[in-house]
Amino acid sequence: MLLAERWILAALRHRPFTSLAQVQEAVKPLLEKLNTRPMRKLGKSRWELFEQVEKAALRALPARPYELAFWKKARVNIDYHVELEGHGYSVPYTLVGKPVELRHTEGCVEVFLGGRRVASHVRSQQKGRFTTQAEHMPASHRQHAEWTPSRLIRWAEGVGPSCAKLVEELMTRRPHPQQGFRSALGVLRLADEKKYGKPRVEKACARALRHRAVSYKSVLAILQHRLEDADEKTDEKGALPEHENVRGAHYYH
Repeated sequence: MLLAERWILAALRHRPFTSLAQVQEAVKPLLEKLNTRPMRKLGKSRWELFEQVEKAALRALPARPYELAFWKKARVNIDYHVELEGHGYSVPYTLVGKPVELRHTEGCVEVFLGGRRVASHVRSQQKGRFTTQAEHMPASHRQHAEWTPSRLIRWAEGVGPSCAKLVEELMTRRPHPQQGFRSALGVLRLADEKKYGKPRVEKACARALRHRAVSYKSVLAILQHRLEDADEKTDEKGALPEHENVRGAHYYH
């Protein structure tokens, strides 16, 4: 550092610069002069020593540039995902509840258990979303992997708007949409003409939504008990009874 201050910075201390390119252009000849100047004790310049000693020991640059990595401790959630900055990344479902370590860079997320890598994902910046690998799912979820939320909702729209709304909520209420696929498919199968048919299922879904009973079992129970056409009970407030202790509104005017 002292050499740079003496031979380069000191020589340029009175020169004004308006860009980095100007600085680089001015520094280059001074740096070459410093590196080719013979040192008193060794009788050789820094450049000569580099060519004779250091150059042969150099290795090629790595194929990929170094990425700064960070570590974070986490625990696998019940939906077999770990969270990093609002985004969920899957791990094998057998690790639910296990403490793990996340190694994350700008472009990659790796999950380690006991020093062994168990999952690796491309980094995502989408908060509230999930990155899931099919091989991490239990069999009951993996068999529905070819389905997508939009595909199921479009199918439900063929039954009716209430059915579409219920199917959408079945998936959005879960931490991961695949967890709602089984229930959504169950509701849609109820609309088959050999079972209950579209009109009844649409009414049953509407009733389930009104009562906030958004589940396959609720829709099935409504159909089994033929409650889809049941009248909704409303609590109507009647007039106050006549009584000597009831003053009425006129008393306060």
